[in-house]
Amino acid sequence: MLIAYLLATFCYASISIHLYWALLQKRPIAKGFTLTTLSIGVIAHAMVLYPNIVTNYGLNFNLFNTLSLTSLFFILFYGLFCLYRPILSLGTLAAPTALIGVTLGYFGVAPYQPLANISHGLEAHILLSFAAYCVLLMAAVQAVIMRFQIRELKHKTVHRFWVNKLPSLQSMEGLLFDMILVGFVLLSIALALGLLYVKDIVNQHIAHKTAFSVLSWLIFGGMIIGHWRAGWRGRRAADLTIFAFILLALGFIGSKFVLELLL
Repeated sequence: MLIAYLLATFCYASISIHLYWALLQKRPIAKGFTLTTLSIGVIAHAMVLYPNIVTNYGLNFNLFNTLSLTSLFFILFYGLFCLYRPILSLGTLAAPTALIGVTLGYFGVAPYQPLANISHGLEAHILLSFAAYCVLLMAAVQAVIMRFQIRELKHKTVHRFWVNKLPSLQSMEGLLFDMILVGFVLLSIALALGLLYVKDIVNQHIAHKTAFSVLSWLIFGGMIIGHWRAGWRGRRAADLTIFAFILLALGFIGSKFVLELLL
């Protein structure tokens, strides 16, 4: 496991250094190197994480494993979006995030009651929830970057790092709503499976998590309708995305932090 961890950190660090160097030096990003190294890092990351989550006593989704799995999905979806969108430069955030995540998962220790004898439907609910969370995390990061771009364009700054180094604002907006749509569909299915297979929301301490998730789902759904019917975009879309994701994160990560580390 140590070798896999070192390999994952080396790959993520190499991608980060290459991307930052290419952007600062105004050099083209090596897509082949980036995606190949990313693939090796993702495989090594999964090798580190798998035995920590799949234990002899059941599934272990403690706080640190959750953060590590989230970062794994994050870098994986980044690579998939790179296949058809010109967003390689966004790896300057994705790769360091994955590096932090795999490190937290490897060294972090938190008490947790493993999930044993759960149904396939509940397993699907958990995995889809993670996938939805990660895509919407990417959307939130995208929204933050868009805010920087909008600010540079509005104030007509001389040194436009976010405007000059990244794809155009129009392309960034298109990718944002791609992410929101994918995340919304995944979250919808996850919530539906949760209603079907979770029997006692209160005693399982997930009532607040469900409430925050539903509020976030409503906002993301409203954004999709608003973009389709009224052309919502730009700053409004970015701000709503960030707010909706904060609600989702409060339910998804916040509940784990309180239950596992504070209580």
